[in-house]
Amino acid sequence: MDLSTRYLGFALPHPLVPGAGPLADDLDLVRRLEDAGAPLVALRSLFEEQVVVEQLAHARALDAHSESFAEASGWFPDSRELAFGPEEYLEHLGRIKAAVRVPVVASLNGTTPGGWIDFAQRIAQAGADAIELNLHDLATDPAMTSGAIEARHVEVVREIRRRVRLPLAVKLSPFFTALPNFATELVRAGADAIVLFNRFYEPEIDLESLEVKPELHLSSRAELNLRLRWIAILHGRVDADLAVTGGVHSAVDAVKALLAGAHAVQVVSALLRHGPEHLATLRRELDAWLESHDYAALAPSIGSLSHGRGADPRLIERANYARILHAWRPR
Repeated sequence: MDLSTRYLGFALPHPLVPGAGPLADDLDLVRRLEDAGAPLVALRSLFEEQVVVEQLAHARALDAHSESFAEASGWFPDSRELAFGPEEYLEHLGRIKAAVRVPVVASLNGTTPGGWIDFAQRIAQAGADAIELNLHDLATDPAMTSGAIEARHVEVVREIRRRVRLPLAVKLSPFFTALPNFATELVRAGADAIVLFNRFYEPEIDLESLEVKPELHLSSRAELNLRLRWIAILHGRVDADLAVTGGVHSAVDAVKALLAGAHAVQVVSALLRHGPEHLATLRRELDAWLESHDYAALAPSIGSLSHGRGADPRLIERANYARILHAWRPR
């Protein structure tokens, strides 16, 4: 079975890619991912705040009277809680590039225009083959309009594109009012791929300590349907590659994403649960499913159930919403 696809300009032997996450923190795990058939490797995100704090620390060393560093350093967790600082990130990227033969994708997480964007150039110089920009933001200012937020994100993409020519993927949240229009603007600004969706990790409230505490839950299949809807809507409407991330735990999940219109399917939680070798299992199961359903190759089937090519586009829109609500009956 021909499972080949194209994503971010790379010819991939199959669409199952390990998404940005902690598996790439360890060289041995990265090698195991490659041995399991990973067509590329994605590093975890380096945050805008980490780069800014490092820049301010350098400025403080030059200016002993700077008062801004103390305030800025409180924006983010203690550096000992973070996997990599900016310099360590570049060094680790170089080690991974030397250890594997597949493309290596670096990840930046940021939302505001600023000096941190220059770090994209250093990532390119360190050998990254592509960059994934994670626009993970939470709008809390009542004075900030949705249009202003989108314009700010578009400017970030435009500025990164000005600095590097590497393939650029943009990972979005689902909380945009007019996602197709916003995705189109991002592509015009220089995005080569759109990734749907990043996951928001809501804080928990500890009633004993009366404090807000972070809590991590791995994804579940219940998260996939939201991604399927929007990938299906964007496929054929934006001039960019599309990827699904979040909720893919089996080959059947991957098939749904591909038929909806994804060119690549990112897997993270399933690999954290079952280990890097699970990627090879997913690939075998994907091959078996397509063959058992008489597909000759994967590429022609991508997007066959998208909004523009499906039998009834209304089922992706309000008609689906109405049918689901009216179909339920109390026992």
